[in-house]
Amino acid sequence: MTTSTTPQNAPYLVLGGTGKTGRRVADGLTRRGFTARAASRKGPVRFDWSDEESWAPALAGVRAVYVVDSQGPDATAELRAFGKAATAAGVERLVLLSARTWAELDDGSGELLAAETAVRESGLEWTILRPAWFAQNFLEENWFPTLFTEGELRLPVGAGREPFIDLDDLADVAVAALTEDGHAGETYVLSGPRAMTWGEAVQEISRAAGRPLRYVPLTDAEYTAEMTGRHGFPADFVELLLPMFRHIRNDGSAELSDGVRRALGREPRDFAEYAARTTFPAEGA
Repeated sequence: MTTSTTPQNAPYLVLGGTGKTGRRVADGLTRRGFTARAASRKGPVRFDWSDEESWAPALAGVRAVYVVDSQGPDATAELRAFGKAATAAGVERLVLLSARTWAELDDGSGELLAAETAVRESGLEWTILRPAWFAQNFLEENWFPTLFTEGELRLPVGAGREPFIDLDDLADVAVAALTEDGHAGETYVLSGPRAMTWGEAVQEISRAAGRPLRYVPLTDAEYTAEMTGRHGFPADFVELLLPMFRHIRNDGSAELSDGVRRALGREPRDFAEYAARTTFPAEGA
C-alpha cells in the first residue's frame, strides 16, 4: 500500500449529495466526525458531469469520492475523465454506486457494467456497491406516482420477489468503504434479509401508515400506457424500466446477498424496520 499524502482531516466528496443516497452518505460521514463535501449541480459545492470545469474545485484536497454517475449516454466516458481528474487532484479512493439489477441483466458484453469498469481502471483504490431496489423508493421515487395519492401501487412485476435494501444500510457500507481500510477492490452486492413480493411490501407500508394501500399488477402494455399517457413520462424512459420489471416478475431478483454482512459484520435491516420508522403521507394529504 502506498503512503498517503492526504491530510487525515481531508474532506470526502459526495456526488449527488442532495439525492436519495448521497444525502444519507453525507449525513453518515458527518455523524462519524468526518467532513462531507456534498456536491450537486445547484448546491454550494457545485458539480456537474457535463461541465468539467466544475470538477477540479470540488475535488480539491479530497481524500475519497462517493460516485453517482450521470446515468446518461456519456457516463462511461465521463467516469474515465473523472478518474484522471481525481488522480491529478490526489484523491485516493472511489466508491461507485452501481446496481445489482444491471449485473443480473448484463448479457456478457459488459455494456451495463461499463461504469464499473471505468472506475476499476482508474488506477485509484475502488469499491463497487451493487444494491437491490431501495426500500425508500416506495416513498421517494417519482415513478411510483399513485401509491399514496390513490392508495395503489401499479406495476408490471407480478408476484416477483425483491430483497429491498434499506438506504441506511447502503450509506453505512459507503461510509465504511470511503473511510476504512479493507474495502479496496471489493464489490459489495447489497440486499435486505428477506425477499418479498411487491404486494407484501405494500402491506407492510399499509400497516405502518395506518391506511389501506394495495398493489395492482399490470401488464407491460398497461404500465406503458399509464406512465406515458396519464402521468406524462417519456416513452424511452419507460422502455428502460420494463426489462428490470420483467426480471423481477420472473423472480430473477429474489436471491439474497451478503454484502452488508461482509462490509459491516452485521445483518441488514429488515423492510419492516424501514416501514416502522418512516412517516408516510396520510390519506388525503
